[in-house]
Amino acid sequence: MLSPNLLQPTKSSSSRQRMKEMSLVTEEMKAKAKVYHGDETCREKFMLLLADNGLPVGLLTIHQDIEECGYVKELGFVWLKHKEKSEHRFDNVAVLFDIEVTAYFEQNRIKNLTGVKAKEFLIWISLREIYVNYDSPNGSSITFKTPSGLSKSLPLSVFQLPSQP
Repeated sequence: MLSPNLLQPTKSSSSRQRMKEMSLVTEEMKAKAKVYHGDETCREKFMLLLADNGLPVGLLTIHQDIEECGYVKELGFVWLKHKEKSEHRFDNVAVLFDIEVTAYFEQNRIKNLTGVKAKEFLIWISLREIYVNYDSPNGSSITFKTPSGLSKSLPLSVFQLPSQP
């Protein structure tokens, strides 16, 4: 009798297959997009896009090894593809970036975000929306919302990249 495990694909191949099936970055979407490859080029283009939309340039570009990024201007749809998942800490906020991060950009706002989670009280919580409030009484802030509507605001300075000499 065959073991059920022998009938299952290896974890890595099944994970890659699920990723391809679940990806929001379709060939049709790529055909409409400006697509860039390579970490340095993608980081540069993506930081410009963040800045053009009033968002801090350190927000989604901390992760190293960006393989591909793209932007469909008429939809505001953007994506980043990384070589692997990674975790990054912004002050006291831990953020997990998946292999693929997608979103829709608007001025001062990111909507329908996928592939990004934040750690709160030992639990990883998916983030769905990010927006910047430059008119906050306590100074500029950035707010993160979950799919369930919970939100948390932090000072915008947490996500600014340090000045380069």
